[in-house]
Parts: sequence; structure tokens; C-alpha cells
Amino acid sequence: MRGPSVAASAAQGAARLLQAVEQPVVVNGVRFTLNMSIGIALYPDDGRTAEDLLKHADTAMYRAKAAGGGVLRFYHAGMSDELQRRLLLATRLKAALHANQLSLHYQPQFDLQTGALCGAEALARWHETDAGWISPSEFIPVAETRGLIDELGDWALSEAARQVRQWQEAGLAFTGRVAVNVSARQMAAEGFVARAVALVRAQGVSPERIELEVTESSMMQEPRRAEDMARELVAAGFVLSIDDFGTGYSSLAALKRLPVAKLKIDMSFVRDMLDKVEDHTIVHTIISMARALGLRTLAEGVEQREQAEALLALGCDQMQGWYRGAAVPGDEFATRWLTG
Repeated sequence: MRGPSVAASAAQGAARLLQAVEQPVVVNGVRFTLNMSIGIALYPDDGRTAEDLLKHADTAMYRAKAAGGGVLRFYHAGMSDELQRRLLLATRLKAALHANQLSLHYQPQFDLQTGALCGAEALARWHETDAGWISPSEFIPVAETRGLIDELGDWALSEAARQVRQWQEAGLAFTGRVAVNVSARQMAAEGFVARAVALVRAQGVSPERIELEVTESSMMQEPRRAEDMARELVAAGFVLSIDDFGTGYSSLAALKRLPVAKLKIDMSFVRDMLDKVEDHTIVHTIISMARALGLRTLAEGVEQREQAEALLALGCDQMQGWYRGAAVPGDEFATRWLTG
């Protein structure tokens, strides 16, 4: 049986390896930060042959990677079942992408001062024939770990632009921008800027109508490269915002160099800001910092009138959330918000 001392020794060795790899590397004056995921399988509980041990360690490594990287995971029997399910989900997701079975829903964004519609966020939705609705929190991580995120991201960008064009052709007064999430992997791909421009223009839409949302953590992985990429995207006409702000580790110095227009305050802070002093303080600090940098702020996950009023009092510019409107298909969005 696996002894606690064996497991502890394995964990200690893996932790030292993680610590060594995470030390920044400077090449030609450019600072790089590496990331590692470690999976551990121990004899004899996790396998009695080298082949089984390697297979199970690989399974544990993928679980560590799915947790965001920079961590270690010990193998346990349930991981194999979970891996098989994720592999099946990845196969179905790839087929759904090729068969155009995914859709985008649009959540309205509002100006807190005037109450007017000022934009929308495009959110991927998937209704699987056999399983029904599958949560984005489930299939997007699968897309990231199984190499499908580029294809999913390209589809979302193209589909959002197509919807903007459709609203324009119908004579509907949508003067804001549609925000589309962009993954760190997409941003890192060679030729992303040219591809993003081509996808949008192929739908007859100017990049100025599209807002690209990037996560705070993805922008901080390689700050110098992220800054260059961001400037290229803005020069091409896109507007950039930082999503889930407050959950990463960006510095003020790094943030002020990025040509972003908006910070999106993560819903985890908005949800509890009326009850927890710490969250209220974080929201207030983000808004104050954004104002000092000349950036706009949008609060995510606003579900109560009291939250909206508190955000307005703090000087937040925009909001989205169930209080004013859930994400709905493009046609329904047009009926609710763009007509009458």
C-alpha cells in the first residue's frame, strides 16, 4: 500500500521542481516566466507496470493542467473515468463545431448613469443532442486542454461579427460593441491579429464594432509580448478590455502600458460587495484605479438593484447581469433591446 512517507517525498520533490521551473528566465533582456504541471502515480496502488504508472501519471498531469497549471496532482481511480468523459466531450465538441451546432447568446450591457444599452457580451452556448445543455464552464476548459480553443474562438469571433451585420442589415439601432472573449492561447498564436481582422471583415463588419475581452492573468504571463499584441489589435481597430479584473496579479506599472479601454470587475466581488467590507473595498479600489488611468469600468454579475445603486455611487460606468437582462439568442436580444 502507498505509505504516507512515499507520497510526502514525491510531493516534496515535485514541489521543489515546480519552484525551480517558476524562476524567471531572462533572454536578451526579455523576462520569461515558465509554468509546469505535474502528475504523480505511485507503485503499487496506481499501477504495477511501468506502462500503467506512466499512463496514470499522465492522467493526473492533465488534471493539474486543467486546474490552471503550476500545480501537482496525485492520481486516483476516478480520474480515468473523468478523463474518458472529457475525451468523449472533446470529440462531441469538435463534431458540434464542424456541424455548426453551437450558438452565441448575447447579454446586454448598460450605462449605469443613463440606464441606456451600451453593448453586449457574446457567450458561447452548446445544446448537445443527447446530453442537453452543456455548461461553458465544462466545455471551454475541455476545448483549452484538447486543442480546440483556437477553432472555438475563431468561430465565436466570426459569429459575433455576423450577428452585428445582421442587426445592421435589419436597420436595428445597435450602436455599441459586441464583446468576445479571447483566450491566452489564441493571443499567443502566430498571426492572430491578421486572422482576427480577416474573420471580422469577412462578415462585412469593421473591427471597431468588436470588443475583445482578455483575462488579466493571460496578459500578465508574458507582459512584453502581450503589450505588443494589444497595440497591434488596437491599431487594427479593435477595442480591448480586461475580463475578470481583480482575480489576477497585474501590477499598476504593467496595466498602464496596455492600450485597454475598460476593466471588467469580476462578479465574485460584485456578488458580495453589499455584505462584505473586503469586497466593497476591492470594487471601490478597482474603480478608483481605473479612473486614475483614464479607463472605464464594467461590473459583471449584477443581480440586484441595490448592487447597481452602490456601483453607481462608487463611480462605476457600466454593468451587466441578470438584474437588467440575461444572455439570450441574437433574435431575442434584438426584440428585447433593439426595437421599439
